[in-house]
Amino acid sequence: MAWFAFSSAVDAQYQFDAYPSYKGSDLGLTYTPTSSIFRIWSPPASAMELKLYEAGTGGVEKETIPMQKSISGTWVAVVNRDLKGMFYTVRAKINDRWGNEVTDPYARATGINGQRAQVIDLKETNPVGWEKDQSPNFSDQNLPTDAIIYELHVRDATIDEESGAKHKGKFLGLAETGTKNKAGLSTGLDHIKELGITHVHLLPFYDYNSVDETKTGQYNWGYDPVNYNVPEGSYSTDASDGRTRIRELKQMIQAFHQNGLRVVMDVVYNHTALTETSNFNQLVPGYYYRQKPDGSFSDATACGNETASERAMMRKFMLESVVYWVKEYHMDGFRFDLMGVHDIETMNLISDTLHKIKPDILLYGEGWTAGASPYPEEKRAVKKNAHLLKGIAVFIAAQVVGVNRSRVMLKEAGVDSGVMAIS
Repeated sequence: MAWFAFSSAVDAQYQFDAYPSYKGSDLGLTYTPTSSIFRIWSPPASAMELKLYEAGTGGVEKETIPMQKSISGTWVAVVNRDLKGMFYTVRAKINDRWGNEVTDPYARATGINGQRAQVIDLKETNPVGWEKDQSPNFSDQNLPTDAIIYELHVRDATIDEESGAKHKGKFLGLAETGTKNKAGLSTGLDHIKELGITHVHLLPFYDYNSVDETKTGQYNWGYDPVNYNVPEGSYSTDASDGRTRIRELKQMIQAFHQNGLRVVMDVVYNHTALTETSNFNQLVPGYYYRQKPDGSFSDATACGNETASERAMMRKFMLESVVYWVKEYHMDGFRFDLMGVHDIETMNLISDTLHKIKPDILLYGEGWTAGASPYPEEKRAVKKNAHLLKGIAVFIAAQVVGVNRSRVMLKEAGVDSGVMAIS
């Protein structure tokens, strides 16, 4: 039986319009050594619980804490002791039925396979010298048209047995220098540096669904997001401890910067790997997704759902997520997967906000969808509306011969030429 169903898209929107938006910046966990404050947005809930665990998987909860109804559709729990290292989940009671335990959508650290969020002190994840880390200049004015982008999968870069890397397939593998193959040729970071590029576009490295972090030899591209603000555990040397994956990702980014390379993050806010059982849907059924006229999930992504960036709290989530990645991880740019699913207003808000934080940030995306969307095309960030986007480039899927290398290039799967138009 479906967790929650709407009779029509009109019925769904009527209910969503009644939900208050939360304006604060403290959704998720606010940690100090003396207290942890958990705030979750779930307007339709009649009750909510916070469950604490000693491990990221298995075992039983150490404590269940009723959350208290607070302002603007949020629920809050305050624990006045040091919870550092503990794990937690939340669950909501909606229409007299308890939903599944899920991770906090705003979680910044999780245990293995992202099943439970983890309480951490982010300051303890910074590698030596992180406070002084800076994005390298890539041209006189750091113009987007001067960028030369190289697309790369974290695991692919060093997993070969002859890569010479100690940490094969990991974030740390790409932080190593001096690696060579049996032929004496540079590998990994050194090889990438020799290419003469300016930006490394890394395929998704947030926490995704298709790889079991308890096993070795697992592989996927990562276009199936689960925990948007958490690094992928399979690229870490210890997926069970959320702090390790954060620290090692920062070490990789720091190494790129020290070697004159900027880092672009591939982000997939257009859909979630799970639909009915996603943390979004278990906490606020339907809200974060678009609906067909009959009330079922629409699917412009060909992945089972499409997110509704035009709704206030999904827009807020996307904006706060990219800002977090820039401020906490020193990200230099974002490549938006199926950007044509997102609305123009949200994308321009993201661009305006990020350019204020980092004026030379690089933003670009796919100006199309993978299916029909119920949201009007004239309001979405598709290629034909590129002139309405501010400081965001779009891919032009066309075959180009003899492209001048001073232009922005990126080879896309299924696209003969990855030339981008800068608006």
